[in-house]
Amino acid sequence: MLKKFAIASALIAVVASTSMAQSVCLPAPRLLTTMPMGGQVGSEFDVAITGQTIENTEQLLFSSPKITATPKLDASGKPVANQFVVSIAADCPPGIHTARVMSRLGISSARVFTVSDLPEVTQTKPSASVETAMPIEINSVCNATLPVRAANHYSFSAKKGQRLVVDCAAPGIDSKMNPVLILADAQGRDMLVERRGGALDYTVPADGDYMVKVHDLTFKGGAECFYRLAVQEVPADAPLARLPSTRAVGSFSWPPTGLAAEASASETEPNNDRETVQAITLPCDIAGSFFPAADVDAFEFTAKMGEVWWVEVASERLGRPTDASIIVQQVIGEGADEKLVDLVELADIASPIKRSSNAYAYDGPPYNAGSTDILGKMEIKEDGKYRLQITDLFGGTRNDPNNVYRLVIRQAEPDFAVVAWPLHMVLRNGDRNALSKPLALRGGSTVALEVVAVRRDGFNGEIELTLENLPDGVTTAGLKIPAGKARGLMLVTAHQDAPRGLTMAKFTATATIGDKPVTHPCHVASVAWPVTNAWSEIPAPRLLADIPVSVGGSEFAAITIAPTEEKVWEAKAGETLKIPLQHVRRGEFSGTLLGLRTMGAGFEGVPKFDLKLNEDASEAVLDLAKLKTPPGDYTIAFYGSAVAKHRDNPDRLVAAEAAHAQAQQTVTDLTAEVTRLANETATASPDQKADSQKLADAVAEQKKAADAALAAAAAELAKAKKSTQPKDIADIVISQPISIRVSPGESK
Repeated sequence: MLKKFAIASALIAVVASTSMAQSVCLPAPRLLTTMPMGGQVGSEFDVAITGQTIENTEQLLFSSPKITATPKLDASGKPVANQFVVSIAADCPPGIHTARVMSRLGISSARVFTVSDLPEVTQTKPSASVETAMPIEINSVCNATLPVRAANHYSFSAKKGQRLVVDCAAPGIDSKMNPVLILADAQGRDMLVERRGGALDYTVPADGDYMVKVHDLTFKGGAECFYRLAVQEVPADAPLARLPSTRAVGSFSWPPTGLAAEASASETEPNNDRETVQAITLPCDIAGSFFPAADVDAFEFTAKMGEVWWVEVASERLGRPTDASIIVQQVIGEGADEKLVDLVELADIASPIKRSSNAYAYDGPPYNAGSTDILGKMEIKEDGKYRLQITDLFGGTRNDPNNVYRLVIRQAEPDFAVVAWPLHMVLRNGDRNALSKPLALRGGSTVALEVVAVRRDGFNGEIELTLENLPDGVTTAGLKIPAGKARGLMLVTAHQDAPRGLTMAKFTATATIGDKPVTHPCHVASVAWPVTNAWSEIPAPRLLADIPVSVGGSEFAAITIAPTEEKVWEAKAGETLKIPLQHVRRGEFSGTLLGLRTMGAGFEGVPKFDLKLNEDASEAVLDLAKLKTPPGDYTIAFYGSAVAKHRDNPDRLVAAEAAHAQAQQTVTDLTAEVTRLANETATASPDQKADSQKLADAVAEQKKAADAALAAAAAELAKAKKSTQPKDIADIVISQPISIRVSPGESK
């Protein structure tokens, strides 16, 4: 273990206030692309991958056990680097799944992998012109990437009267492209264009050949601009079904517990004004749509004074580009004497915590746990008739019958939903790299997940957090979401001796509602790509399908900060609690102080304090009188930003040095052997000279091969020396969790 500590991956230094040029986040394995990005149920095909820090990749893994992969082998039976043979079972559910790789540092970040029930092909040749258009079949999917500053062309044959839907999955499957779809005739003349990410819906006027062109809105291209193009025939009266895509972060709060899969009623058009208003009774569950453009749907009901009704609308959380708004008015009088008195106006579900402004300085997460949907209440002031009008605030610019909504009006059913994401740091350099890091742990490290709750129908209680099914040597501590608050933390710690491992974790949140415990799954979100400059690329968050946790086993945290004893630290309310800390240091430090803050409900007001990095111990002082921390059980941790002098994969240098030394010794030995055989041949008798020369020639050939191997080993050694040079990388240092019990103080 000490030997491994000696080649630890990073050394930490204090972050100087003027340091603004460091990279952010120690290297983490990231899966960047798969080609193809999906496949048909019941099929087997080759997949090539690319990524960051995915050396020594062992496995390509998927969120569904119905999708499996084995390394692709070459003719000699050796694995081909970064290529796999993927099999999709016939009973695999179609839709969005995720792919990851298990590499030297552990599990990678996720990349979307889509399963369909259509035949699939992968484009392998350029099709940047009408003449080179790639033939495709109707009712098939084509996986492809875009060329830079060009369009891909596809040709197909269709018959008169066929209704064709041409769809392109791109942002919804983690691509960086914004697709433009063009339907053209056989000569490439444009007939129908979609520039806003929608699908083309076209009824074929005559038998013949047609063409689809695909390009990016700004003509970007390259490996990160991948897409799945589908051309499907659908019945004339069928609704337009889009290709599956990832879920927006805010969709975690839908649906409410116990909601039926389908609404019990539907809006009936026309219902736009007082003459056509649709009568309803409360409670209700109504399916509707913001169609046609500028549609206003009006519903009328009676209610009694003192009633409180909760109103919830889902539309954006159903994946639609909408912004619902509701106004509820009391209806007084009839006909020409009718008067409307405003009761309440309902709009967006606000984000429970401050979101990032995407400015140069990090000022909050880019994840929006809120939504443009609605969750609010109406309190009835008088017996009478009321009218509810719902509209899409930007519906005048949209004319899509697929912009559906679900309107639920109910009496209070208190509940909650939770979502989590990796905690980032305050650093003034625009780097958001850490937002895409996986839960790939280094031995001795603690990482934090920020957990956010949306509370429903007045629920205000505390929420306990639990992360289970973890690798050996990994423990967690849930810093609960306090009553009335929206934010908690989940700390995940890998013991310094934790072996290499991987599990699919189970993340849950539990609260007592009424007198019953209620448990819900905690969704996890991540940014799709590592963003090193938030000014040039806005982070793209989405929900993930699973929660893998791994220990890489090859690198260690540069420092571990922990209390000297694993126990519950006890104090009385109003006292001063002193907690001795020990520092397990695994390298040199360029600074002497690390500023630490405190996380955890009841203790976030602890003033920032300094930890001495050139010492093996320090002390945290918590003034409970100033904090006014009430009696109870608490979990806290200390954290601070630091700069690592990181040496990437130092084992590579060790291996390269050993290989170079071995190659050098082989050359030395063969050189001596060549010299010996040359002398022996020169003095050999005529009968022995031929055999001696033959042996000398054979050894000389071995020497040539050894010289080539030595040159290759020298080149690898040079690369290894360069790649393992220390680099300044900023990251978060988080102490191991600390349990505290505050008991009541002495009564006065």
